[in-house]
Amino acid sequence: MTAAARSLPADDGYPSPPEPGLTAEEVVARAERIADDLVDRQQDTEQRGYYGLDTHNEFLAAGFYRLLVPRRYGGYEFGLDTYLRVVTALARGCASTAWMYTFGASHAHVAATLFSQAAQDELFAGGDFICPGTIGPVGFAQQAEDGGWIVDGVHRYCSGSPYATHFLGHTLVAGEEGEPPAPMLFAVPRNQWERLDDWGAQLGLKGSGSHSIKIENAHIPAHNALPGTHIGLATVHDGTPGLELHGNPLYGGGVLSMIQFQNGALAVGMATGALEAYEQLMRDRMTIYPPITTRAQNPDFQQSYGEAAGRIATARAALTDAVRQWHETAARGSAAFTREVDLRLSLISREAVRLSWSAVSDHLFPTAGSSAVRTGERLERIWRDMSTLHSHAGVSIFLGKVANRQLAETVFDVAGDQ
Repeated sequence: MTAAARSLPADDGYPSPPEPGLTAEEVVARAERIADDLVDRQQDTEQRGYYGLDTHNEFLAAGFYRLLVPRRYGGYEFGLDTYLRVVTALARGCASTAWMYTFGASHAHVAATLFSQAAQDELFAGGDFICPGTIGPVGFAQQAEDGGWIVDGVHRYCSGSPYATHFLGHTLVAGEEGEPPAPMLFAVPRNQWERLDDWGAQLGLKGSGSHSIKIENAHIPAHNALPGTHIGLATVHDGTPGLELHGNPLYGGGVLSMIQFQNGALAVGMATGALEAYEQLMRDRMTIYPPITTRAQNPDFQQSYGEAAGRIATARAALTDAVRQWHETAARGSAAFTREVDLRLSLISREAVRLSWSAVSDHLFPTAGSSAVRTGERLERIWRDMSTLHSHAGVSIFLGKVANRQLAETVFDVAGDQ
């Protein structure tokens, strides 16, 4: 676990991050303070389709876009524990903002783990790194004369695109004769793609900046492409370029589970915001049926609150321990991070989502009262956002179905259906 920026020699030649002495606790405290202000910005964020420039500038000043960027490139190189606490804090204030933030900033970990030094030297040259990523392959890559690739296509649901510096996407590369096409992971800078104005009509997460991006005949240098690599399937047990380059186990651990942890962190944060709104209702609202008291004095509302609070606390504890396991496994070396470990940790995040959702949908939302779930009310918006979370392929398809099968196939060493 990391409590501050990594301690490196003053003459190592690395650029200093903006605040060399910044601690994990201060970063999280900043996120909590900003989250308080995000509650009042939610309506504007939804109408815009993404968080405003004022929020973006706050994140820049707070160092949020450098939390997972390697120290070598002027980043803070904090652990996943710190990063996910920031995500959870922001989600308490505004789910759309937290979603847009994390699915833009978190891919610094993917890039720093999987890509070579040549690629990272380019990708992290600006220090702050915002890079939406998608997992669905689009189109076919054509080999360029210089060994690179030409890619194009429209990639949907690129959360974090409004202020992005890069994009991390997938395409397909034609296989040998008789062989199926293989995925290819590639990174492309902002000046080689266009953000489309097609986000905001969904049920929830309307302000998450999940626009489509359009790429037309972009040239991808060979070092910025990883043929045969899919971030949902990438394994690290044979070592990673990032671990060799940075010497930090943070960049030698499982990519899959790290990505899935974000779903749990978002859900816990959203549910925490819902509980906070419900607490206020309990203090302010009176019961309808005798005896007429504040809801806080009523046993039925006390029961609903206690059930929800317990589930949210359990979800938070489960996710915290999963992240602890991730760090401890990575510290033992990449060989310890097998596919089975990656999948088991991912499934803990799934249970954090389920517990958080049940707290809101089974206990808080049904008992809050009709006036508390009118359009624009805090609890109503959280319910919409959490409902939309379940439409995400990483939650409903991968964690809900695929991960179960893959774990069993791995444990029992049996081939799955193709």
